Amino acid sequence: MASIPAQVDVVVIGAGPSGAIASALLHQKGYSVLVLEREYFPRFSIGESLLPQCMVYIEEAGMLEAVQRHGFQYKNGAAFGWKDRYTFYDFRDKFSPGPGTTFQVDRASFDKLLADEATAQGVDIRYGHTIVSLDVESDPARVGYIDDQGKNGEVSCRFVLDASGFGRVASRLLDLEEPSDFPPRQAAFTHIDDHIDDPAFDREKILVTVHPQERDIWYWLIPFSDGRCSLGVVASEEKLARRAGPEPLDTLQTCVAEAPVLAKLLSKAEYRYPSRQITGYACNVKRLAGDRFALLGNAGEFLDPVFSSGVTIAMRSASKAAAVLDRQLKGETVDWQAEYEQPLRAGVDTFRVFVESWYDGLFQDVIFFPDQAPSVRQMISSILAGYAWDRENPIVAQPKRRMQALGSFCAPTEAK
Repeated sequence: MASIPAQVDVVVIGAGPSGAIASALLHQKGYSVLVLEREYFPRFSIGESLLPQCMVYIEEAGMLEAVQRHGFQYKNGAAFGWKDRYTFYDFRDKFSPGPGTTFQVDRASFDKLLADEATAQGVDIRYGHTIVSLDVESDPARVGYIDDQGKNGEVSCRFVLDASGFGRVASRLLDLEEPSDFPPRQAAFTHIDDHIDDPAFDREKILVTVHPQERDIWYWLIPFSDGRCSLGVVASEEKLARRAGPEPLDTLQTCVAEAPVLAKLLSKAEYRYPSRQITGYACNVKRLAGDRFALLGNAGEFLDPVFSSGVTIAMRSASKAAAVLDRQLKGETVDWQAEYEQPLRAGVDTFRVFVESWYDGLFQDVIFFPDQAPSVRQMISSILAGYAWDRENPIVAQPKRRMQALGSFCAPTEAK
């Protein structure tokens, strides 16, 4: 392989979904792009239940046909269970225009597919390269790296896009991290051979199950096309610690046993894969962009996995940043705060209201309300499908006010 160039137009840190899409879009516009990725693909990642909004950006990057022919599990909605209650949202029945279906994906395969598509388009991706320094005050910017053979190098560029996800390379090296105002939570998760034989189980939807007694504990079950599922539980560190077993997998199985309907559904499941945990995953940063850098997706801000918004935010940020950067590299004056950060945060803040309302029980009351008006269901369905930036949707236009009104109307009688 050729040596890494000393200078390019754009360095992208990370080859995950946001990095692959951003680099492809910029390459299509004629810029020289270098992607530096610490790991080798395929590699494990969570965030396996895509939202339909993602398909817009996958198509924009010229990768839609490859994704569609791969054989990922088709997805058309989200289902919710609590005790003996069950409800679902069909993303095809939504308020906002745009795709209403997507896929549930093994991220190891999905991320490699997107990165390979970017490479096929001509993007230069180098795996096994860890970023060790970042200078965005100089012009050009300088990115220092070390490869997996221990060789140090540096590349100069006009701009840096950080798509490093939970690695949060730029925010760490540029001292941009701030404590999150979300209470710290922990997720324990694995893949299982599910062996689900219940004919009522819908593999075309993610299933979110609420703990029967402790409503701030919830489970995800994401079916794949090969008979496996991604299974996880989210709770406070204290509550998971109380259920901790000798191995992380024991903790997860103990939690599943406490949700009888879910436990019955998974009664024949085989737990043959490693279990993992992440803690305190929510983060904030002081800013998302500067004159010569921008943070994409989880590298900038991550809320919570409950509504699968992470990959959607990542892909939207990649698309938006590429468009603004194209104008800057052409010599136009751009305002990264007004044209990138504020519009991106608008949708993130809508998701934030949903997440906060989920954990305080307000949104759960709305979801499990038995006689929800069809128009309200369509508005909610749109946001759950990823269309959190559609301000034509009344809930997006005033998320806190609308959620409080809906929650008050849908609250159990004894709570009113």
